[in-house]
Amino acid sequence: MPRLVLLDANALLMPFQFRVNLDREIQRLLGDADVAVPKPVLAELEFLAERDREARAGLRLARRYRVIDATGSADDALLDLAGTNRAVVVTNDQPLLNRLREKGIPRLRLRSRNHLVAEGL
Repeated sequence: MPRLVLLDANALLMPFQFRVNLDREIQRLLGDADVAVPKPVLAELEFLAERDREARAGLRLARRYRVIDATGSADDALLDLAGTNRAVVVTNDQPLLNRLREKGIPRLRLRSRNHLVAEGL
């Protein structure tokens, strides 16, 4: 069964800021994966997209993935969903990475501006 992978807004901007192919990197690190975006992350991107071109591109990318119902802030939704579903979170947001690490939740983050690395798997 594919592992659930949750994308943060920060992760959805990586392809446009650093030319990282998220699908290829997730496949390389985890194999078959079920990639999804929590609704609050989508809402965060919609807000950012009003003023930012990269956020508009990230929003278009986010809509390619399955959207999961969740409530609360984007970070809280990611923490709750990851904890409940034993999911991996993709982000480069340092405060979120710290919270994920404290809870023992596996994560993928950007390294050297060109690839993802796994932590806590």
